[in-house]
Amino acid sequence: MRFLGKYVIFACFLITVFCLIACEKKKEGKVIVTDTAYTLRQDGERSWLLDATGKVRNIGEVDVKKVVITGYCRSCGEVITLGSWIVSDVEKLPYQKDTISYLAAGAEEDFSVKEVVIYWGAKKPKTLPEKLEIVIESFETVD
Repeated sequence: MRFLGKYVIFACFLITVFCLIACEKKKEGKVIVTDTAYTLRQDGERSWLLDATGKVRNIGEVDVKKVVITGYCRSCGEVITLGSWIVSDVEKLPYQKDTISYLAAGAEEDFSVKEVVIYWGAKKPKTLPEKLEIVIESFETVD
């Protein structure tokens, strides 16, 4: 009986250690956009494209990889009409995204996204569309 008591105490010890390890909070990466600039370029006789550049920073506790950045115009339509901003693609094409392969904790990196939105009109647009947004679509935490 005394022999069995040692195994019970040892089993309780192992369960306690396992619970402490399982409950440990894992460190996470967190990437934010810190700077954004938009550039308008003429693509055709009546079309202008809005590109975006800027910086992203890893403010998390661990390094991250495969950071995918893209841009959206939440106020733009999908129908091509003269004098309006239109969404270039619902499904983003490779040039409409930028991928940063590795970003260390605390590091900052430049990004560039082409063709966030298109303007179709007889003259160059005087203002940028409302509700422009640069988004971190995804990233992976480095183990």
